[in-house]
Amino acid sequence: MSTVVRHFGATVRELRESFGWTQEQLAEQAGLNRSYVGEIERGTCIASIVTLDKIAQAFNVPAGRLFGASRGDLASLISESTPSAK
Repeated sequence: MSTVVRHFGATVRELRESFGWTQEQLAEQAGLNRSYVGEIERGTCIASIVTLDKIAQAFNVPAGRLFGASRGDLASLISESTPSAK
């Protein structure tokens, strides 16, 4: 999977752990399946924008927070994941 997908999953895991939640608790709060939360955290699936919003709402954070602390971080991740035009 891409760098953005892996970073997104790592951020979800980091936030979940900072809340002291299990994957089951996050899944319940976000209305998702626990195994799907695990796949997201491992970066083995690409979450939809609807899922991203559910997770952001569960944590009560802006959706952009799930991609990094700043726009610069997000721009850097996208740039790393985008093939250069030749």
